Amino acid sequence: MFFEDYKLHNEAQIRETLFWEYDLGCFDWQAMRNLVVQRVVERGRVADFYAILNLYGLEGVKEAIIDIPYLNPKDLAFVCSVFELKKEDLKCYTRKQSRHQHWNS
Repeated sequence: MFFEDYKLHNEAQIRETLFWEYDLGCFDWQAMRNLVVQRVVERGRVADFYAILNLYGLEGVKEAIIDIPYLNPKDLAFVCSVFELKKEDLKCYTRKQSRHQHWNS
C-alpha cells in the first residue's frame, strides 16, 4: 500500500480549507467520516491522507471509501489502486452503472 507508513506521520493535520463551509469548532469528525474521506480523496494532499489514516485507521478509511456516493473516474481508479479495493464493491461505481443515460449524451 502506498500509505503503509502512515503511523510515522502522526503529526499530520487535515487542512481546514477542505471544509470551508463548516464551523470546525463544533464539527463532529467521527459522524462526518464519509464526507471527510471524500473531500480528502477529491482534493487532499499527501499529509491529508496521512491525517485521515491516523484518525480513522486503514479499515475505517476503506469503509468510508466504499460508502462514498460519487467519485470521478480518476479518483475511483486512484482509491482502488492505493487501497486495494475492487471498483465493483464501491457504491459510487454501482450507482453509476444503475443510472440510465439519455441516448443523446
